[in-house]
Amino acid sequence: MIIAVASGKGGTGKTTVAVNLAMALPGEVQLLDCDVEEPNANLFLRAAVTEREEVHMEVPLIDNQACTYCGKCREICRFNAVAIVPETRVALAFPELCHGCGGCFAVCPEGAVLDSRRLLGVVEKGKRSTVKLVQGRLRVGEAMAPPLIRKVVAQAEETGITVVDAPPGTSCPVVTSLRRADCAVLVTEPTPFGLNDLELAAGAVRKMGIPAGIVVNRCDVGDGRIRDFARREGIPILLEIPFDRAVAEAYARGELLVERFPRWKERMLHLHSRIQGLLVPE
Repeated sequence: MIIAVASGKGGTGKTTVAVNLAMALPGEVQLLDCDVEEPNANLFLRAAVTEREEVHMEVPLIDNQACTYCGKCREICRFNAVAIVPETRVALAFPELCHGCGGCFAVCPEGAVLDSRRLLGVVEKGKRSTVKLVQGRLRVGEAMAPPLIRKVVAQAEETGITVVDAPPGTSCPVVTSLRRADCAVLVTEPTPFGLNDLELAAGAVRKMGIPAGIVVNRCDVGDGRIRDFARREGIPILLEIPFDRAVAEAYARGELLVERFPRWKERMLHLHSRIQGLLVPE
């Protein structure tokens, strides 16, 4: 089972839930940190990184000696990563804009589009106790997160339980991290911003056909609009977590809550039981 832990906005407790859920489960569990722009699961897990692999993307390089400036590569590129100026006999590729679709390579009749590579970031692996960590780390200044996320998601094992710590929001990186998920846990908070972004996240997983449930963090500091939304949309609330100053202090120190507080392990095991219920046919 691949469990994706997601949220419509940052700061709701998504990583806290993902890491502690992975640590609470019996047997070996895989944790994929797909928040490649700011991977922070290992701030809590503290697994020693034992493997590191650079990830590159194929991007075009134009050979102006072979190019006839027909413009086919420019026409197929939807991201303006290729510019043709026939009057000055110049063809330029902009690797930073390239999305790696390979269309320009396929349509060039002269073979003037050459292979080049752009470093996206790295995939790192480590292990602590029964949790095997895989995390992506995007190169500073790189804007193209989805190809690196795909590389992280590709590490998901065929057997056992995999927990995916998805990026916040509902944009392309989030969709990429959820593609193989069997179910989604949407972590939110009972605030107007939390509700607004929960609605967006719920819409995204519904469109992808992924069963989902809600975890309400700091459930005792807001109002009942999250519950009203869940009831109206038919999305089960899997777990409600009240605010606890001692928990906040432990979080600030980077401690694993399931090790510090026995009740947190009970909560995570209860959450896993409710998650399994999402996949039982009605």
